[in-house]
Amino acid sequence: MTENAQQQPPAPATDLPTQYAPADVEGALYERWVERGYFAADAKSDKPAYTIVIPPPNVTGSLHLGHAFQHTLMDALTRRKRMQGYEALWLPGMDHAGIATQNKVEQQLAEEGKSRHDLGREEFVERVWQWKEEYGGKILGQMRRLGDGVDWDRERFTMDEGLSKAVQTIFKRLYDDELIYRAERIINWCPRCLTAISDIEVEHQEDAGELVSIRYGEGEDSLVVATTRAETMLGDTAVAVHPDDERYRHLIGKLIKLPLTDRSIPVVADTHVDPEFGTGAVKVTPAHDPNDFAIGQRHDLPSMTIMDEHGVITVHGPFLGQDRFEARSAVVGALRSQGRIVAEKRPYVHSVGHCSRCKTTVEPRLSMQWWVKVAPLAKAAGDAVRDGRVKIHPEDMSKRYFDWVDNMFDWCISRQLWWGHRIPVWYGPNGETVCVGPDEEPPTGEGWTQDTDVLDTWFSSGLWPFSTLGWPEQTEDLRKFYSTDVLLTGHDIIFFWVARMMMFGLYAMDGEVPFKTIALTGLVRDERGKKMSKSFGNVVDPLDWMDKYGSDALRFTLARGANPGTDVPIGEDWVQASRNFANKIWNATRFALMNGATVEGPLPEASKLSATDRWILARLNETVEQVDAYYEDFQFAKLSDALFHFAWDEVFDWYVELSKTTFQAGGEPAEVSKRVLGEVLDVTLRLLHPVVPFVTDTLWTTLTGGESLVIADWPKDSGFRDDAAEREIELVQQVVTEVRRFRADQGLQPGQRVPARLTLDGTALAPHEAAIRQLLRLQPEGEGFSATATLPVAGAEVALDLSGVIDVAAERKRLAKDLAAAEKEKAQATAKLGNEAFLAKAPDQVVDKIRGRLAKADEDITRITAQLDRLPQA
Repeated sequence: MTENAQQQPPAPATDLPTQYAPADVEGALYERWVERGYFAADAKSDKPAYTIVIPPPNVTGSLHLGHAFQHTLMDALTRRKRMQGYEALWLPGMDHAGIATQNKVEQQLAEEGKSRHDLGREEFVERVWQWKEEYGGKILGQMRRLGDGVDWDRERFTMDEGLSKAVQTIFKRLYDDELIYRAERIINWCPRCLTAISDIEVEHQEDAGELVSIRYGEGEDSLVVATTRAETMLGDTAVAVHPDDERYRHLIGKLIKLPLTDRSIPVVADTHVDPEFGTGAVKVTPAHDPNDFAIGQRHDLPSMTIMDEHGVITVHGPFLGQDRFEARSAVVGALRSQGRIVAEKRPYVHSVGHCSRCKTTVEPRLSMQWWVKVAPLAKAAGDAVRDGRVKIHPEDMSKRYFDWVDNMFDWCISRQLWWGHRIPVWYGPNGETVCVGPDEEPPTGEGWTQDTDVLDTWFSSGLWPFSTLGWPEQTEDLRKFYSTDVLLTGHDIIFFWVARMMMFGLYAMDGEVPFKTIALTGLVRDERGKKMSKSFGNVVDPLDWMDKYGSDALRFTLARGANPGTDVPIGEDWVQASRNFANKIWNATRFALMNGATVEGPLPEASKLSATDRWILARLNETVEQVDAYYEDFQFAKLSDALFHFAWDEVFDWYVELSKTTFQAGGEPAEVSKRVLGEVLDVTLRLLHPVVPFVTDTLWTTLTGGESLVIADWPKDSGFRDDAAEREIELVQQVVTEVRRFRADQGLQPGQRVPARLTLDGTALAPHEAAIRQLLRLQPEGEGFSATATLPVAGAEVALDLSGVIDVAAERKRLAKDLAAAEKEKAQATAKLGNEAFLAKAPDQVVDKIRGRLAKADEDITRITAQLDRLPQA
């Protein structure tokens, strides 16, 4: 299974405190791991590489449960691979988070009564760098608390010099290949952040607004349009109808008067219009709606911008200077006074886009922006999954990926911010446009200016798998660790990040994929499955739970809920239960050490092993095989559950308990079992280590004298199996379980001793009589023994003398009362289910409930009757 890492005898059990206190262990142990360089990856190593891409957290961020969840899983994968002999690289870093970080600093300035414009661009950017050094990166320290085994010497930041060079390099290449262009298009505009934002940064929610129907034109040359944004009518340049709509065919090509203005606008025919929806006529505002912009392009309509970047009306007239929402009411009022409001619906609940960062209502806006032509890049990203170079896990998530990359619109990459990678384009005095690469000098001289916009944050984070390894230079790191092995991330950012890394990785690295597997997780929710939100009051700070229960407890809880692609409910009770598991591991290991468990020397030959020893070693190897298979399939919940039940149930509750009589008896069998117990604990702690690293490392170094589990070998399945031993111990478990159940039914306390006669001769149970008696608290028969209850089980017989232990008459009376109640319940349920009139009228759920009561009554009658049969006659 494993090679023993220790070169010295194990430390005495007294080195372990009587209770496990995570706070006394975790911080110092983590720093020891880092100081010894356990997480550092060597590009010159001959070991095979294993690389995990970390989703770089925002510099403004702090650890939330989603981070803790994904980091736990990534850390488990990396730790296991390191133990398996791989040169494992998990590279840490942060994203500069353009809008979020700029907002933080602007808020600081506002408290000083200033704006960024008071400072100017250069001084403002310097102020952001100061903020980053002072306040940013808090999450990196919190990652240490969680136990992240990242290579801190390779920490990167998307605005550092190397990554900035990578950004400028790929921009220049894309520009030269005509995959980046500048054009005036409709974009999502945030009037609060004062920048364009991409479609995937818009959150849609149901808002209560109003729907007004407005009559345009006069008499027979009139029609009605409906809108939720009445203020935008000031920018209408047409009304569109379907070319086959008989109601409006006479108007197509005519001009009609636009209310509240001195303008007339044409009626155009466009197949985009749905004649079945509403009145079948739609207002066309090309500068303020993406669909209208497309209609305008098809019909060569002018675009009128009617509001500024703050959402304030800029057209002449009584609405000039009004906020867009103020103008909405004013426009409706003016139309109403002219008798042009045909209908009003209020409230009208409809989906409205909001900025994902500041929650301001987004305004569609015609704007000159920089764009990536995504069609060829997206096709390559789709092909890489279709041809198997990249696998998506779970596979059924592939559809979401293809839905996105196969239908992707060109990507608006410019942002009207000061913090970020500035677009490397210069404009000359005579209309020249020059894109400058990282090794080129920008044009100088009078009239030359650099573009004022910066790039979308996702542009630089899309380069993360290779920019962090030194690209565009052909570094040792890039050669060793690219392409990376696994991207583990939430299914919610397939669109934000995953697709962008795929497009850029394939483009920049000559078709080499950025990662071989995309392992998608669900999202963390509260224990009722509800989304965590400040407004719901159910947000949990993972640091609070780590302080209270330890990092291992939080990690194990998160891993145990991690089924691929599905959301993860978590509650404090579950973290407390995981803390109890850590305590169980601690206490069991202390017990084992105090009883002489050892890892010294080879395992004894099978002929010297008892059936109990052979059973646990067989189960140990089966668990190694099972856990390996689950890891390869990213089944963290299943592997955690398998380890929990093996460690708690089979090792601690059965093997340790079954071995106590052997230890007490002493001699060679005891020495053999001590060595087996040491082996089992050694391997179990190794298997648990990637998920619960702190408690396992502390216990393992004490047990084995080895340096650290971080650099120990991962267990291997030796192939040892013993079906006969497993069947034999299953019989022992069956006897113990059945008698324990009977004792509980009779109201006996777990520690209460009962005289018993065990008839085990001729069965596989015979060698285990001492252990069975100890586990069941069964005394020898003794003089005057009277078998008042006999249990035939597993081919053997257990006779108990309950006289003097329980009041048989009282117990029979209690059970008889319970039996009568169960029989009455059965009679009532049977009568109702036999009543045709009742069945005809009763709802299905009521009938189902009564059927359930009948089944429960039958079950109770069977159970109570069996208990009565086992009792002696009073």
